[in-house]
Amino acid sequence: MDLNRVLDIVFGGIMLGGIYGLVSLGLNLQYGVARVLNVAHGEFTTLGAFLTWWLYVAAGMSPFVGLVTSLLLSFGLGWILYRLIFARLQRHVRSLEAFEAACMLTSFGILFAIQNLIILTWGADVRSYSYLPGAVRLGELVLPVNRILIFGVSVGLGGLFYALLKWTRTGKAIRAAAQDRSGAASVGVDVQNVLGICFALGTGAAGAAGSLISITYSIHPVMGFEYTVIAIIVVVLGGLGNIPGSLLGGILLGVVGTAVTYWQPGLAVVAYYLFFVVLLWWRPRGLLAA
Repeated sequence: MDLNRVLDIVFGGIMLGGIYGLVSLGLNLQYGVARVLNVAHGEFTTLGAFLTWWLYVAAGMSPFVGLVTSLLLSFGLGWILYRLIFARLQRHVRSLEAFEAACMLTSFGILFAIQNLIILTWGADVRSYSYLPGAVRLGELVLPVNRILIFGVSVGLGGLFYALLKWTRTGKAIRAAAQDRSGAASVGVDVQNVLGICFALGTGAAGAAGSLISITYSIHPVMGFEYTVIAIIVVVLGGLGNIPGSLLGGILLGVVGTAVTYWQPGLAVVAYYLFFVVLLWWRPRGLLAA
């Protein structure tokens, strides 16, 4: 293999990994802080992708307008779901283990509800569109403009989430609730409100990632579960509750997936699992764990 092909795989993997990092960042917030194992996480990615596709082909709106719409809609939907379902589960279930199991079973129902809503609204066909199809040449390396833009937006959104958690009052409340809910509540933090915000930020990130996916990849109504599995792998790789770790894990998984797809496209998911098992054995608490 020549150097240009290697660089093409590495850059392609990094760009894909930016999207993986954004999807997993949302799941990291939901499970790392709110302790909600949301199996329907990828369905919000699918919803964002279809909404952006529809706004582009039906109304001619830029995919980046679709991204903002998806982010806000997914955030609002996540907030409503948390308050109506998961907050009530938390009040009625005694142990953390039972709460996590109940959340997982409940989110399976949400998965099928969103999946069927998408099929009823937009049909079961595979969809795609072309946006900014040009390319930038760096020597012998040719990089698609839309993928460069997608990577920049993914990292930018990841940075905004990190800044929110690191330097805002809401972020401090989230970190306090993640470390000790009782202690946070004793100093005036509205823990249920904070957990609802975490869940909604997670669904918002998933919806935004779906918008970015729709720009360069084909989309279909049942693609969500694949992104949920990828997000779970990335969260474990990066470390639970670790936002930079999610972005790093996503990029590494993107490079591995792109490299394997170059040789055997059907083995990409198998490669994800093997990579996951090896890194779990080497760094069981995540890549950036102390």
